[in-house]
Amino acid sequence: MLLVIDLGALSGRTFDAVLFDMDGTLIDSMAGSLQAWALWATEHDVDPAHLADLGGRPAAQVIPGLLTADRVADALARIEHLEVLAAADGIELLPGTAEALAALPPDRVAIVTSCTRELLAARLAGSQLRHPREIVTFDDVEHGKPAPDPFVLGARRLGFDPARCLAVEDAPAGLASARAAGCTTLGVGDTHPHAELDADAHAPDLSHVRFAAGPDGITVSAV
Repeated sequence: MLLVIDLGALSGRTFDAVLFDMDGTLIDSMAGSLQAWALWATEHDVDPAHLADLGGRPAAQVIPGLLTADRVADALARIEHLEVLAAADGIELLPGTAEALAALPPDRVAIVTSCTRELLAARLAGSQLRHPREIVTFDDVEHGKPAPDPFVLGARRLGFDPARCLAVEDAPAGLASARAAGCTTLGVGDTHPHAELDADAHAPDLSHVRFAAGPDGITVSAV
């Protein structure tokens, strides 16, 4: 992992809430997901090269570009089944996840994910991740990432203006979604090259970030 820590844009600022992506940000589901997609590609005669950059996009956005319309529904059901099975094998919490969630009031946190509800439930169970009060899935919005809808809804469910929220993401599509919603952005993780993470601030993972909640809001600093 390229060690890039740049939290300068967050210095001296306060936020009303933090909106976290899940996969690649809070948990590591990559190995199981890649295996699921590789098997899916073989079953559906899809060149794996077309899956090289899923980029945090939901399957419902990826598969229609790979198969004829009459095959899409069954193919979507199949990849969800394979990914749910993969989640049952266990998923690792990424460094700093437990500490970050413990430092934040539950009513100031939401998960904003491209997972469907079923896959989200499987990955939460597989990781034993603390269940936040609010979760936005692909099933909850008309347009998924990179459209702004997921982060707008996440902020709204918590009762805050997206412009007063910090979005934490590991993927270009997710960061684009958060920016379009008006959020301040923190890019983390190594699922994509650092140069592709167009964010206001960067950290290798959440173990390098300290969240603190006070009467004026949430502050963010380097560990």
